[in-house]
Amino acid sequence: MEILVCITRVPDTAENEIEVNSDGTDIDRDDLVYSVNEWDNYAVEEAIQIRDRVGGTVTVVTVGDEEAEEVLRREMAMGADKGILLADEAFEGSDGLGIATILKAEIEKGNYDLILTGAQSEGGTAEVGGMLAALLDLPFASLATQIEIVDENKIKVGREIEGGNIEINEMALPCVLSIQTGINEPRYVGIRGIRKVASLEIPAHGASDLGLEAATIGAAGARVNRIDYFMPELGEGAEMLEGDTEEIIAKLIELLKAKGGLK
Repeated sequence: MEILVCITRVPDTAENEIEVNSDGTDIDRDDLVYSVNEWDNYAVEEAIQIRDRVGGTVTVVTVGDEEAEEVLRREMAMGADKGILLADEAFEGSDGLGIATILKAEIEKGNYDLILTGAQSEGGTAEVGGMLAALLDLPFASLATQIEIVDENKIKVGREIEGGNIEINEMALPCVLSIQTGINEPRYVGIRGIRKVASLEIPAHGASDLGLEAATIGAAGARVNRIDYFMPELGEGAEMLEGDTEEIIAKLIELLKAKGGLK
């Protein structure tokens, strides 16, 4: 089975103090530590597990600049067989549809049975997976928490729905799935694995390689443009509890009692 996983390089929220930039259009990205998007990591792990059960290859692809190559190598160290970097100045400023358009062009160069994305990205809008499926005219399921390979033509997919319930769908291959966290436990990537893939060649494809016109991608092709970006202000009555754990618990109990939440 040929599996493609679309991944994203995002700021590591555990390692950074996120602040809005001076003109209020984005976060301040100077000196940020980056990592692979958490949801994408689960998608790669699931792809590796499927490959190990039924055979085939796992390819990871990302849209970004040259620095995005690091997340490709990280997922190759995890167990993916190949990596593809989609990099071009013309891609800068792409909205969700633009990213999906770029990925579609690359996917059509291959012959994939299963295409996975993360359910969403840090700060994203969870739209690329569905848009990609629509552009490719392929079946799509979001928030996948279970995948069972039935045969070479179909799979069974469990997906998370309202109320914590799971629905099971049978889907024809090829198809696109967005993967929810918790579907598996992504494996640890050690230094030895990273060194092993450090010298492997990762092809880079630009707009001309993919046959894309500038008007359909990047800022020129974007139909959604961010006009403001801000941290919400604390409302009146918000209170930050300070102290050690026991002190905070005691203060919280007193507040709940005062508000009638505890008797």
